[in-house]
Amino acid sequence: MRWGSGLALAAALLAVLAAGMWLGGHPAKLPSQLRDVFVDDSAGLTAEAAELIEDNYYRSVPQQQLTDSSLRGMVRGLRRRYRDRFSSYFSPELLKRFDEEISGRFSGVGLVVSRARRGLRVEQVLKGSPASQAGIQGGDLVVSVDGSPIAGKPIAVVTARIKGPEGTDVVLGVTRPPSRKQRQIRLTRAEVEVPVVNSGLRRVGGRRLGFVHLTAFSEAAHAALGRAVRRLKEKGAQGLVVDLRGNGGGLLEEAVLSAGIFLPKGEVVVSTSSRTQGHAVYKSPGGAIWAGMPVVVLIDGNTASAAEILTAALADDAQATVVGTHSFGKGVFQQEVPLSNGGALKLTVGEYFTPDGANLGGNPIRPDVQAHDRLGTPADEGLDRALEVLARARG
Repeated sequence: MRWGSGLALAAALLAVLAAGMWLGGHPAKLPSQLRDVFVDDSAGLTAEAAELIEDNYYRSVPQQQLTDSSLRGMVRGLRRRYRDRFSSYFSPELLKRFDEEISGRFSGVGLVVSRARRGLRVEQVLKGSPASQAGIQGGDLVVSVDGSPIAGKPIAVVTARIKGPEGTDVVLGVTRPPSRKQRQIRLTRAEVEVPVVNSGLRRVGGRRLGFVHLTAFSEAAHAALGRAVRRLKEKGAQGLVVDLRGNGGGLLEEAVLSAGIFLPKGEVVVSTSSRTQGHAVYKSPGGAIWAGMPVVVLIDGNTASAAEILTAALADDAQATVVGTHSFGKGVFQQEVPLSNGGALKLTVGEYFTPDGANLGGNPIRPDVQAHDRLGTPADEGLDRALEVLARARG
């Protein structure tokens, strides 16, 4: 299941079939007995309008363009009517790039980004990547892609536009706060692999303390996190900071398995409620490496979805202290429904709840201890503060 930049629940076969037929294909191509079941007057009207445009518009318009525009328009209506920031339509090309992102390996420019009011904030520039070679730095803002402003657009859609086939070019409009002057930087995409986990040891207050930064819940993220935690424990770490700053989520299964690194078997990690999918409860699978030992979770405004779920689970079930700034506050999840054109709809289909029953939609996690990073300084003030708090903790 995909959470945050891509959360999905398995749909009933009939529901997927109906959605694929109605949203992805031309009604005239359905068998007559199915057309009567799946096509209503509004769908027929949409098909009629598309046919009229194809036949009469003063320029030739590909049917695929009309289909894409229709699908985007429907999703745009949902977003506006219900203030839903997360439902999206992915064309076949965008869906391929999005799936590559979930795998943790893709063709792109080497940026790890988070949401910002004017576009995307650069959280990390991967070493040796096209972005690094072009001089883009952490804290920069990406405000346009190929000349089009990106403010307010879904982060998954924008990052999919930045990615593309290896060897092709993309032009990013970049500013460096506090300046608003925009630089147009042309980058040639290359094969990029995102390091999911970074870790290390520090001595603070006479204690050996470990920290792990998990960037996303992509495929096998829990395994990488587990290996890092085990190494730190073997090296004598007496406490651990789990850094989830900038982590916008990913796969639900990975978040639940990651919780199992810290929680005993059977602890509730998250529950979900959906009009179409019913109610489900996800519990820790057990096999904890770090159970009963001091933990601090470090978050910020871009800690979202599955990352918020892990934060809440560790706070509720492992008595972890939360340090940083308030989280994003995403209390809904999405289902990815495949379409017959090779694309997909990512639709908001339900809500999720922390172990104590709280829904985070519009109600982000508030840290126990406030900590702010200062832009333009070489120090990581947030991590420093988290380690100070951890040094005072006792397991």
